[in-house]
Amino acid sequence: MKPTQPDLRVAREVTTLRMAVEQRLRDAIAAGLFKPGQRLVERELCEMTGVGRTSIREALRQLEAEGLVVTVPHRGPEVSTISLAEAEQLYEMRAMLEGYAGRECARRRDPDIIARLRREVERLHAVVRDDNWGDLLSTKTEFYAALLEGCGNVFAQRFLRMLHNRVTLLRMTSMAHSGRIENSLVEISEILHAIEAGDPERAERACLTHIRNAAEVALAVLKQQQNSNEMKGSI
Repeated sequence: MKPTQPDLRVAREVTTLRMAVEQRLRDAIAAGLFKPGQRLVERELCEMTGVGRTSIREALRQLEAEGLVVTVPHRGPEVSTISLAEAEQLYEMRAMLEGYAGRECARRRDPDIIARLRREVERLHAVVRDDNWGDLLSTKTEFYAALLEGCGNVFAQRFLRMLHNRVTLLRMTSMAHSGRIENSLVEISEILHAIEAGDPERAERACLTHIRNAAEVALAVLKQQQNSNEMKGSI
């Protein structure tokens, strides 16, 4: 008798719904709608998204695995916070890996990847011109996705995606700084031009410059917040 095979079929609608909820919450955190340290109450999230508790819980578990959410005893899930020391280490590792990704992307010079990068840079120009913050973060995410794929190293892609999830908690901090959006656009355009030219060293330098400038702004804001909290605690 032929052994009975286990039923491993996946309900596509449920999977699609779960992923959609994850992305909505991920985008809300990236946009600063949910602040670091803010409690994420299931009932409120159900009302906001129009889905049930099961979908919310599954989404929160995934975001916790990504480092965007943490479960605090006796409080429940809340948006993760990131310390100054953690942020410094995060940007250091990101610079190392993303510099490599940019260099390899320029060396490989894949026409399809270059077309994707060019399309996202054009979209970035449009969203900055229209002052469309909602599309700004998603467009930058797509640019980085193409950059990571273009480097051709699955391990670099994996580690950088993990770092980018944590960078989400800091991105609005740096982008909200006066003039940072315009400077960021210039830096990202330079990354594209270096990759288009097939110049690995130039692409690596462009990636490092972009990350170090973003880090300088974000870390300065975090230091200011830390000093402010210390002053409040001493009163």
